[in-house]
Amino acid sequence: MKKQTGFDRALADFVNDMASGDAVRHLADSGMTVSEIAARLSFPTEKKRVAEMVWKHFLNTGKIRLEAPEEDRGNRGKKISYVREEGPYGKVSFRRVTEELPAAGTGYVRCSFGREMYRDEEGFRRRLEALDPSDREYILDLPWPLTDVWHVADERMNRIDKILRCAQDDNKMSR
Repeated sequence: MKKQTGFDRALADFVNDMASGDAVRHLADSGMTVSEIAARLSFPTEKKRVAEMVWKHFLNTGKIRLEAPEEDRGNRGKKISYVREEGPYGKVSFRRVTEELPAAGTGYVRCSFGREMYRDEEGFRRRLEALDPSDREYILDLPWPLTDVWHVADERMNRIDKILRCAQDDNKMSR
């Protein structure tokens, strides 16, 4: 098996994005986990690649931020899309369009899942057992970095945060 070059990787990413990118983004926005999305795709796409696409989409839309949000400045996410344009002689090209998204207004939840998993994967998985299977799958499927990130405080993340905090407090009391 030959080693994949940068060009090969870019081409594979492009093909996957054209074949299933819109579907992956739509299903992620509708609340499905990476595993659920990968199972529903008709174009064969590795679960790892689906996770990368979902993560990138969440970063682009502001659902996940790599820096602490400054709520008072009204930081907004960005939605990046591509518009197909046809030139005067039929040449097709794609133009990148960036839209500012309205401020979430709901705030963000700080997440250190990547660091926790790296330190003690077995303990982290035990801690996640307090969550329902869909929420646990949501956390385990995403490629969390080893630093803190901020996730929009939507219904799912608020529920996860509340359950994990309660479980952590119960753990401290039992010691």
